[in-house]
Amino acid sequence: MKSSPSDAEPDELYGELASLPVLRPERLKERWRILYGTEPPPRISEDLLRRAIAYRLQERAFGGLKPSTRRLLQRIAEDARPRSSSATPTRKLSAGAVLIREWQGTSHQVTVLEDGVLFRGKRHRSLSEVARKITGNRWSGPLFFGLKAPVGESHNGTR
Repeated sequence: MKSSPSDAEPDELYGELASLPVLRPERLKERWRILYGTEPPPRISEDLLRRAIAYRLQERAFGGLKPSTRRLLQRIAEDARPRSSSATPTRKLSAGAVLIREWQGTSHQVTVLEDGVLFRGKRHRSLSEVARKITGNRWSGPLFFGLKAPVGESHNGTR
């Protein structure tokens, strides 16, 4: 890495950056391999490939992120990671437990079995399957039956 590029280097860099929009996918992937030393991600879009190549070219010419910025981004990424399952607890139910959910004026009863649930006299694999039958839409069964708090809510119901 160079801290202060010579006058010729910016011209080369600008030329390379200007050529990126017209490069074909095969050439973009080749540039990625040269600049990153790895294969590009298999389903990366051409636009993102171009942006990543442009960033790496500029990083090599002018330097990368300051260590303090890297640490800040690392902390942000760690904060954004999903928490363990205890962050959105799901109540465990024993076989024989009965759940009742009212939906559009109709009361629906589900009995928990060892290996599924019983709804309207038929065995189902999951609460989600039952919630789908009741609503006609894909639902998280534990969420639909009130066993799990919606994402973004804490235990006391505030955001």
